[in-house]
Amino acid sequence: MKRHIPFDRLHNFRDLGGYVTEDGRTVRWGTVYRSDSLSKLRGADWERFLGLGVRTVIDLRYPWEIEAKGRVPDHASFAYHNLSVEHRPYDQAALGPDVDAGRYLADRYVEVAEDGVKELRRALELIAEDGSGPLVFHCASGKDRTGLLAALVLTLLGVPEADVVEDFTLTGLATDRLVADWRAAHPDRELTWPDYGRAPAEVMRLFLAAIAERYGSLRGYATHLLDVDEELVAALRAALLEGPELTFRRAGPADLTELVRLRDQAARWQIDRGIAQWKPGELGEDHFRARLADSEVWLATLGPDGPVAGAFELWWDDPVPWGPQPPTAGYVHRLMTDRRTAPPGTGLLLLAHAEQRVRAAGRGLSRLDCRSNNPRLREYYAAAGYREVGELASKDGGVAGRYAVTLMEKRLRGGGPTARP
Repeated sequence: MKRHIPFDRLHNFRDLGGYVTEDGRTVRWGTVYRSDSLSKLRGADWERFLGLGVRTVIDLRYPWEIEAKGRVPDHASFAYHNLSVEHRPYDQAALGPDVDAGRYLADRYVEVAEDGVKELRRALELIAEDGSGPLVFHCASGKDRTGLLAALVLTLLGVPEADVVEDFTLTGLATDRLVADWRAAHPDRELTWPDYGRAPAEVMRLFLAAIAERYGSLRGYATHLLDVDEELVAALRAALLEGPELTFRRAGPADLTELVRLRDQAARWQIDRGIAQWKPGELGEDHFRARLADSEVWLATLGPDGPVAGAFELWWDDPVPWGPQPPTAGYVHRLMTDRRTAPPGTGLLLLAHAEQRVRAAGRGLSRLDCRSNNPRLREYYAAAGYREVGELASKDGGVAGRYAVTLMEKRLRGGGPTARP
């Protein structure tokens, strides 16, 4: 499939399909598009646009822009919505050559994100509506306001940040034509900003970092400012994703054999790679039966009735490595994936579900420990937001004897009280 859809007068019309989410699903092609201003549609371009079967158009521009430049022509086949997300106008073409694109535009995007709460929320609702697609959202050049909404949609779908950034930079392929359009429309003005129409990756990276500093993540921003709940995210995923979805459920006595299988499979995988930590047959059904009684054990399956993709244990007390603690944390153990069935990113989704359970219990910390001489695993958890807070010099590791473990924890937004070990 082609991401860029060619038009004569539109320069930045792109399909958001094809991106793979962290749980292995794929954004459906031909369902949601991003574009520069659809007011430029004429003749063959107009027929080409109608041929896409678009049923909803979201115009993110100011009303005064629409009055000056026009809007997509009326047509019975689609509904039109003007949601002006930007509330503080600025003129990029008039900026001086000393203005840094990354910092300047990232700051403007933060303003739009915090000013345009009502409009962005409504845009997400329209995108998520059952049967509303194919859908296209656009601004003037399809870069800034459109880029912010695209980043928000892709993030809520679970697309990795690297792909969100890459999608933003693709506007760079249209920069020359966007600049030419501006010059043709303003023959009496000088274009003083050399970064006009450009979309360097630094812009999106700095924006995401600024949002993360304020709200924890772009998903955290959506939750706290846009009031995006699990129901809306589920609706977005149902409307835009294809492929099997992970379903979580509490394990029960009937799952004991499956849990033992998962653990033994993970142990064999470790041994094959020279990691002497788990041993096949070391933990049997009695272990998991005990955890069902005193903790929580969760299974992830591919759909409600699909095969098991992974599992984890969630403890509410872990005194051996952590010592006596107040009830402020949950402790993740035996994070296991079935490498035959688990889509990419399953481990991170297991962690995320564990953290959700910890928050639901009113606790503010998710904790775990991992072998100190396993830097890859420590880096994996660090990338998921965990930081090292201590070390236990000697822990019983079964077949590996006793070894040191690193204690790691993650502070959870909205998860209740926290305490230091």
